[in-house]
Amino acid sequence: MSAVVGRYAPSPSGRLHLGNARTALLSWLQVRAAGG
Repeated sequence: MSAVVGRYAPSPSGRLHLGNARTALLSWLQVRAAGG
């Protein structure tokens, strides 16, 4: 089985904010837990 790869797409709506950081962190944790 191949490794899990996650992607965090940039938002065209403006600057990064706390919601973006939360989404990035949760995505990273999910990929890490899945062995990616």
